[in-house]
Amino acid sequence: MNVQFKKGVLELCVLVLLDKKDRYGYELVQRISAQIEISEGSVYPLLRRLTREEYFTTYLKESNEGPPRKYYRLTDKGRAYLYHLVDEWKEFSDGVNQLIKEADFT
Repeated sequence: MNVQFKKGVLELCVLVLLDKKDRYGYELVQRISAQIEISEGSVYPLLRRLTREEYFTTYLKESNEGPPRKYYRLTDKGRAYLYHLVDEWKEFSDGVNQLIKEADFT
């Protein structure tokens, strides 16, 4: 898949996954990678930026499998941003799908 496509939707994917449940970085990478091929290194800078922009808060939680893990929790500001992005995504993807449909790729 086109790298620019992935970069454009990665932020939305992370926000969507954190909407219902706090998650740690590697967990986010694995969950997204199950649907879209991404590199692990692309997620962590995004997490730092979104945390700095106050869309997330973080906390450490003990793990049975090693050192404590840094969990990310969506803030109210982050949730409002997520809903805005989802609306934009729907409008964008509907427009693109309509153009593809009109092109009649049969």
